[in-house]
Amino acid sequence: MKNQMQKVQQGFTLIELMIVVAIIGILAAIAIPAYQSYTERAKFSEVVQSTSAAKLAVEICYSDTSDITQCDGGTNSILDVAANQTADKYADSVTTVDGVITAQSKAVFAPGNQAYTYILVPDVATDPKKVSWNTAGANTGTCAAAALCK
Repeated sequence: MKNQMQKVQQGFTLIELMIVVAIIGILAAIAIPAYQSYTERAKFSEVVQSTSAAKLAVEICYSDTSDITQCDGGTNSILDVAANQTADKYADSVTTVDGVITAQSKAVFAPGNQAYTYILVPDVATDPKKVSWNTAGANTGTCAAAALCK
């Protein structure tokens, strides 16, 4: 009689296992695209960082000349890094024309090994003694549409 009252569970039912698999599948379907987007933005941060030396050089050039149009690559101590000459894994080139800095990435970004540009536009109208950088709107290059440089 004792054996009839005690029922020992011997494992999970098929329905319980299927529910667990479905939950894991849903979580994976959400997590994988988010992870891929995160890694692409992390890679592109190297391209953004590659503009820091050019930004400083343009700021010094503008401080010395008071004319942003004289702040071109190859003049006034501003270097341009030509394509395939960077030591960076993801940044390909950094060029400066009239103070506008354009960084080009290597063609390694998903989908389909694409290259993107990151553009920094100097703003000297707001404060004539200081260069501020406009990275909003259409001035950011092709990286904004891909949500890599927000």
